[in-house]
Amino acid sequence: MTQSDIKQNFSHMNSMQQQAVFSTEGPLLILAGAGSGKTTVLVNRIAYILQSGLCRPWNILAITFTNKAAGELKERICNAVPDGGSDIWAATFHSTCARILRRYGDRLGYSSHFTVYATDDQKKLCKDIVKQLNIDEKQLPVKNILSEISKAKDKMITPHEMLKNAEYDYRKVSIAKVYEVYQARLKTADAMDFDDLLCKTVELFEQEPEILGYYQNQFKYIMVDEYQDTNKVQYRFIAMLAEKYGNICVVGDDDQSIYKFRGATIENILSFENTFKGAKIIRLEQNYRSTQNILNAANSVIANNTVRKGKTLWTQNPKGDKIELHTAEDERDEALFIAKTIMDGVSDGRKYSDYAVLYRTNAQSNAVEQALSRSGIPHRIIGGHRFYDREEIRDMIAYLQVINNPHDDVRLSRIINVPKRGIGARTVSVAADIAAGLGESIYSVIRDADSYPQLSRAASKLKLFVNLIDGLIEAEQSGEYSLAELYKLVLEHTGYETYLRNEKENADVRIENIEELSSNIIKFEEDYDEEADLSSFLEEISLMTDIDNYDADADTCVMMTLHSAKGLEFPVVFITGMEDGLFPSIASMMNPEEINEERRLAYVGITRAKQKLFLTKTKSRMLFGSTTYNKESRFVSEIPDTLLKKTGDERKPSAFSSGFAAVSGNIPASGSQPRGYAGKFNAYQKPPVKSGVTYNVGEMVFHKVFGKGMIMSAVKMGNDTLLEIAFDKAGTKKLMANFCKMEKI
Repeated sequence: MTQSDIKQNFSHMNSMQQQAVFSTEGPLLILAGAGSGKTTVLVNRIAYILQSGLCRPWNILAITFTNKAAGELKERICNAVPDGGSDIWAATFHSTCARILRRYGDRLGYSSHFTVYATDDQKKLCKDIVKQLNIDEKQLPVKNILSEISKAKDKMITPHEMLKNAEYDYRKVSIAKVYEVYQARLKTADAMDFDDLLCKTVELFEQEPEILGYYQNQFKYIMVDEYQDTNKVQYRFIAMLAEKYGNICVVGDDDQSIYKFRGATIENILSFENTFKGAKIIRLEQNYRSTQNILNAANSVIANNTVRKGKTLWTQNPKGDKIELHTAEDERDEALFIAKTIMDGVSDGRKYSDYAVLYRTNAQSNAVEQALSRSGIPHRIIGGHRFYDREEIRDMIAYLQVINNPHDDVRLSRIINVPKRGIGARTVSVAADIAAGLGESIYSVIRDADSYPQLSRAASKLKLFVNLIDGLIEAEQSGEYSLAELYKLVLEHTGYETYLRNEKENADVRIENIEELSSNIIKFEEDYDEEADLSSFLEEISLMTDIDNYDADADTCVMMTLHSAKGLEFPVVFITGMEDGLFPSIASMMNPEEINEERRLAYVGITRAKQKLFLTKTKSRMLFGSTTYNKESRFVSEIPDTLLKKTGDERKPSAFSSGFAAVSGNIPASGSQPRGYAGKFNAYQKPPVKSGVTYNVGEMVFHKVFGKGMIMSAVKMGNDTLLEIAFDKAGTKKLMANFCKMEKI
């Protein structure tokens, strides 16, 4: 096949996409606007490289930021290149580094079974260290310490360098001391945190040039998605790998750089052509997602940012509806408007999953969640209580972690007396002190508990625990048991299920959860076949984020923060709280750089919408126990009036408003509706208590979304009634009578 014939395979792409696909040699920056098909470009670029015979599949490294994105990329590559597509390295930064460290971590003093500490594990370890160093946690919270340690690692600053830079600042000195002990304790536990996965890989490359050379030779073509979200250590990792061939292609959008708080450095993308000499820049500006009106609004907002490379999104999609700007009385009115709009849309043929409700802060979700629940609208909060954060799941994972790495002190401490074995916190503390003094793990100490007089009274109980763990380790290493069978052995020999039944509330639900974990393990074994070992499973779940669990096929409305929504798209989007002081946040309003980031966040939110966009604001809002009277968000003011359809009460905010964000915990929100309110906002006002309307068990009713049903129970709750209704087609629903607007049949 000639080169011309190969290029003909990509004729379905637009001209700029084709340029990006065919530009294979040297540094390349693809500035990909929202919805411009960047994943399509990445997949096709890889397909073109392989079809042209430029390298073998394993010579390509494609890095993304989430497991979900990596999985989708790998699947699409395998569909495009059936022969060898599975051999491409397509993974996140963290999993790529973990894979390298599993192979060569021994050069840095780690085993191939090292543990990856998640946030809760880090907090527990840090708490112990703060206590050990006699630091007042009220003066220096653990959360703040870990944040500073993470920032230091993002910039590759060592504990010694941090201490040196702290000089005579007590706070900085204290954090540096915690950082030093924290790293030492991680090393003793044969563990790393997420930041270490990158830092230690860079350290490995710097310390072992032959290993760096091995991977430089292997990866002839390197591609990085979401490059605007990279930090200093991620840049260093990529730059080192690309040094030999120089074929580094990064895809990103400076207008969507919204993770500065996580250490992302927008300068990486803004200065790409200065860092990688001779770099080519290609702009993807044609949008395949949204209507032109939505894109015009996004372009109008982001144009007010000064530090950007600049591009203008356009589409061949229809012009579409205007953006609806809705003014509500307060946050409850705002939530009711959202619920009613969703109900009306579903009754007209839309699915619940067409809708997403986005907000700047998690605190805003409460009123919306209540309104959706009362209206019987199925919904899911992304960023809520993750499956792997549940107590019983964390217990079982801790057992598996200790079997994989018995020197993991944090996980060992969690399960050493769960279920109860008569091993008290005092005994564990004594063992931890002995271990710290010897520079060993707690498990090493309790394995020889008889040798330490301080542990003599608990030695027999500790020995029984050690025998249990040693037996499970032996079973895992024997190769006779699958992962699912090993998990059953843990449940059987620990008596954990009996413990749940005897000592925990909601035992049935908890047992269902540990059974669901068994299902997850079985699915993992099916997906990974011969590569499905315990280390791999634990690594996968440790690197999993809540967004990785997002099921786009489930017919539920989705609620999430604007940050969580990045990378997703929905037919209909609500962005709530469009008020100065809330969005942009009050903390950012005096800092131009912070305002720029908030504006990029608004741009991300707007471009999530495919067909319809609602922006909502309130005249007053109760948040964090105080009532605020904020003026309209500047981001709304930056959208031309010709693109907006204004609904609700359009009057100016209360007289309490300043031009900024007047806040008072003592000034109540107005309870009376202003003149003209009913006419403009009649469809969305708070439903009145239905005096004289009663619902009785056995009555037949008709709901415009759920259809015909029978009332199974009716329970009075204040001025309302909780109805349980068995619908013919929708199943059983629990609805509040004043919200459901049903007709009796």
